[in-house]
Amino acid sequence: MSAARIVAVFFGRPGAGSFNAAGVAGLARAAARHGLAPETLWEPEPAQRAQTLAAAAARADLVIAHGGQGEAGVRLVAPAFPRTAFAVTQGRIAGPNIACFEVLQEQSAFLAGALAGWWSRGGVAAHLSGEKVPPGLRGRAGFAAGLSHARPDAVLLTGFCGDQHDPELAGRWTAMQAAAGAEVQFAMLDGGRSGAIAACRHAGIRAIGNVRDWTAEDPVFLASAVAENGLTVEAAVAAFLTGRFTDRRIGLEAPEAVRLALAADVDPELATRVEALRGAILSSAVAVPEHYDGPEWMPG
Repeated sequence: MSAARIVAVFFGRPGAGSFNAAGVAGLARAAARHGLAPETLWEPEPAQRAQTLAAAAARADLVIAHGGQGEAGVRLVAPAFPRTAFAVTQGRIAGPNIACFEVLQEQSAFLAGALAGWWSRGGVAAHLSGEKVPPGLRGRAGFAAGLSHARPDAVLLTGFCGDQHDPELAGRWTAMQAAAGAEVQFAMLDGGRSGAIAACRHAGIRAIGNVRDWTAEDPVFLASAVAENGLTVEAAVAAFLTGRFTDRRIGLEAPEAVRLALAADVDPELATRVEALRGAILSSAVAVPEHYDGPEWMPG
């Protein structure tokens, strides 16, 4: 299978955002490990996703759709290409030629929510993302549940601004969440994250990142709900090449993939409480839900 034709489709633009950057890095590691020369396609337009996936499938043995934005397109396209394998990272769809590979962002998001509840003085925390894709909804559900677990009386301002990659839009929403009383914001964004960071800094509130450890890059970050999705791309390639093309999920049991990274100024007592909660999740004493049925927040 060293001559396998692999096409990876990323939903965004090159160089914009940590989620896609992690996927690109994972693809590069897989290519080096297995002696492959995969093709990379970028599709920034939601209306063109299925068409781009179909074009990839026409010339590939394996198509990797990176991120939940690929679920709908793969569900539509895969039946027309039964001899092509489709891997959806951060996905939860099924089919005879589909497998999903996932790092459980909702688990590190639950820890992030608990930290936000324990850390905040006024008990108001914000969540912001772009599109309402299933993995983003699960991440929001985890954060909301963790916040409620730590502080049942906490207020959550949760919203989806409609675009993962627009810094100005993310900044505007963040500023309004801060004005509404949020002391900390958990943002699940990609290219738009720079706008959220700038707005957090301007408003004097703390940020919680995701995907990678943002605490090592900017002191505005209180924590980061790490979910290293590049590992899902590596897992997809390995599963295809070995003929064991089945779903795989990776959670807090693998801290190199899923964990809550804490800023240096987080109180050691809070760090101890976070670690204890991690253990409770791993032992199934605490369950991380995948659905949120609370109120949505909108600017104004």
